[in-house]
Amino acid sequence: MTITRLLARPMLASIFVAGGINALRNSEAHAVKAKKVTDKVVPMAKQAAPGAPIPTDATTLVRINAGAQIVAAAALATGRAPRISATVLAASLVPTTLAGHRFWEETDPKAKAAQRLQFIKNTSILGGLLLAGVDTEGQPGLAWRARRAAADVRREARQVAKDARREAKLAKAQLT
Repeated sequence: MTITRLLARPMLASIFVAGGINALRNSEAHAVKAKKVTDKVVPMAKQAAPGAPIPTDATTLVRINAGAQIVAAAALATGRAPRISATVLAASLVPTTLAGHRFWEETDPKAKAAQRLQFIKNTSILGGLLLAGVDTEGQPGLAWRARRAAADVRREARQVAKDARREAKLAKAQLT
């Protein structure tokens, strides 16, 4: 692991540890804000996965999200499954941002500006998480390896076909 990743991952994860702990400590207050999002998302989730045990209580959902953030942030910070943990954090950041920083609903200009700034900050963090989610640490990814293997097989098949044609031509010349 490079020194950049060694430093950047814990730095990126720190906001989620702090935010997750805060959400667990104040889950009731966060649930009030989250209710607007959970009331829309839970029915869609139940429709998408009818058999899944999806909680409907906003407080429970806030606690689940906070727990997911803390666990994924710890994994990212320590370099354990960094791509998966970054993806989990990105997925958890979207509802957190939509619930907590609804600047478009604010009427007070100062509060609106503060919420807009937090919304933009979270959008920036989301961009960093998306980059961390696709970071292969300088190693080729699975898709690249598959494309490379397919190209190698095609190249070898063309060479075998070319050699077979040449051998057939030589064999034909020897028979005549």
